[in-house]
Amino acid sequence: QVQLVESGGGLVQPGGSLRLSCSKSGGSFSFSIYDIEWFRQAPGKQREWVASISSGGVTTYANSVKGRFTISRDNARNAVDLQMDALEPDDTAVYYCVAGRSVVAELYSSWGQGTQVTVSS
Repeated sequence: QVQLVESGGGLVQPGGSLRLSCSKSGGSFSFSIYDIEWFRQAPGKQREWVASISSGGVTTYANSVKGRFTISRDNARNAVDLQMDALEPDDTAVYYCVAGRSVVAELYSSWGQGTQVTVSS
């Protein structure tokens, strides 16, 4: 079972930055072989895909965050980071990471607790 935990959320002003991390949490799986996806869910909205990084390091982004967010992985730390710059109020959401290759949230049956990101002045 692939167990991941999110961290790094917080309150930031518009235009600010945050760095989220997705780390291995228990289990004997090899973190490096998995593609990792970041999703987010704002209050009253459906969970949406944000960014992906493949096991080989290929990255893709949702149009809404392209040019502002950067996803990276450090297999030595068993972690995938999401650097978020130029944050906007619409980025306010709970952010989740999952191991997988789909950008469709409904295809995932298990989620972690996520980490809250609030962008507000």
